[in-house]
Amino acid sequence: MEYTFENEEYRQTYWHTCSHIMAQAVKRLWPEVKLAIGPSIKEGWYYDMLSPFAFTPEHMEKIEAEMKKICKENLPLERFELPREEAVAFMQEKEEPFKVELINDLPEDAAISFYKQGEFTDLCAGPHVDRTGRIKHNAFKLLACNAAYWRGDAKRETLQRIYGIAFPKKEELEAYLAKLEEAKMRDHRKIGKELQLFMTDELVGRGMPMFLPKGYTLWRILENYIRDKELKSGYQHVLTPCVGTVELYKTSGHWDHYKENMFPAMEVDEETYVLRPMNCPHHMRIYANQPHSYRNLPVRIGEIAHDFRYEASGALKGIERGRHFCQNDAHLFVTPDQIKDEVAKVVDMIFTTYQDFGITDYRLVLSLRDPADKEKYHDDDEMWNKAEGALREVLDQLGLDYTEEIGEAAFYGPKLDVNVKPAVGAEYTLSTCQLDFCLPAKFDLTYVDRDGVERTPVVLHRAILGSLDRFMAYLIEETMGNFPAWLSPVQVKILPITDRAHEYSLKVEEELEALGIRVETDLRNEKLGYKIREAQMEKVPYKLVIGDKEAEEGTVAVRTREADKGAMPLADFIAKLKEEIDTKSRTSLF
Repeated sequence: MEYTFENEEYRQTYWHTCSHIMAQAVKRLWPEVKLAIGPSIKEGWYYDMLSPFAFTPEHMEKIEAEMKKICKENLPLERFELPREEAVAFMQEKEEPFKVELINDLPEDAAISFYKQGEFTDLCAGPHVDRTGRIKHNAFKLLACNAAYWRGDAKRETLQRIYGIAFPKKEELEAYLAKLEEAKMRDHRKIGKELQLFMTDELVGRGMPMFLPKGYTLWRILENYIRDKELKSGYQHVLTPCVGTVELYKTSGHWDHYKENMFPAMEVDEETYVLRPMNCPHHMRIYANQPHSYRNLPVRIGEIAHDFRYEASGALKGIERGRHFCQNDAHLFVTPDQIKDEVAKVVDMIFTTYQDFGITDYRLVLSLRDPADKEKYHDDDEMWNKAEGALREVLDQLGLDYTEEIGEAAFYGPKLDVNVKPAVGAEYTLSTCQLDFCLPAKFDLTYVDRDGVERTPVVLHRAILGSLDRFMAYLIEETMGNFPAWLSPVQVKILPITDRAHEYSLKVEEELEALGIRVETDLRNEKLGYKIREAQMEKVPYKLVIGDKEAEEGTVAVRTREADKGAMPLADFIAKLKEEIDTKSRTSLF
């Protein structure tokens, strides 16, 4: 193997070896701890352990110190195999019950291998580096310790999962840790709390965020933005229930392919209902409500819809991933020869939306099914070949650059995903456009073609903002809460210096409000410096300081987030601010 960190195989092997070194350090310090599993992951490694005490930062420091000793000891890693009975007896002698369970679950013909380093031996398939000395002793860090269920089963033992990261050079570790610190500073959960945008409450429920007045103001801006954009493009908006019968989801196929991600069913009046995880079945029924001709296709049905998915508690992350969220959802019912034009219009809407929000770092992915996975995907090879070929052809005709990824399609059809790369962290999907030949047939949807024959429409499932929740989380982290003026929940904060300036300040507030500008006036009996600092902490884009002189001359002293711009006529301030808002400028025009 090539010993270079640019080599993915070596990088994973390096991190896997670190997990063994960490486990060895823990067993040296606390022999009573029981080991579960310790794989390498996308960035670093973790090890799950059953401990009679909770690991604290102080414990982590001791583990790191012991790991450094093990690296300096330069112990060779030696692989050996044992027959099943001997392997079980070996792990029983070491009092490692999780390892015994893992061995017993291996296939009969499996090679049962171990790796030994010094006094420590662990059940493992490998691979590993040849010596512990290959791990740079001053370039690793234990990052966190979280709870984890053994084998992901909430009915089994609760373990402690210690995460770590390592690099060949100390400078690389320092750069990575600095990136983590930036991620903490940008974390939408932290900023959302500081700016009073949203909150969570254990009594309400995990993964059920609640938007506070300022957060809901931002929400409405996003909702109005995308709704207006869709109305101009011929969309018809609907409102559908947050529940549906189980029969609805059995018809769509979600009950068979998506049940584990849905909340448990409810029995009501001898019918079985479920909270909806998505909106397409409801929209299918709306289309089926009346007959259609090719002359009135495409039919574009849009909704800002409340959805519920049973996300694992460990996957929950503020408003980026919750159990309740609102999708900017739409379903386009089209004829086969309309697919290209409608996909092109969806892509154009995505691109113009990203331009308005300043999103530039993204890539297009054609997400395809895994033909071998008959459980996840609707089993119809002809339909899949037709749908994937059609979407690929459209993307090629549009001249779009994209990559293909197997196993990322929806269960009913391929899709175009737009993955954004945020300022920190891994990329994720914001927008999507899915091509569906499956559900229209399941719901017996039809239109009368020009030859008078009933045919089945094709459906495009598309979401431009994705979910408003995730889109807002993205904006918070990208801007660190310093929203451009057109998005800011409060665009102007008026700060009178003395009581004598209150009357003029309120007149300014009234004039701004009449123009639709979101404004607050701070009439508290506090020092001006305190008011300015607090407005800065609230990340309001414009502060208007008003004293006797400004009141007398009809001016305002303007402060941006960056600088004091001095006094100017109120009319001039309003004109420039309105231009900034109307053009959706991402930078101040002052």
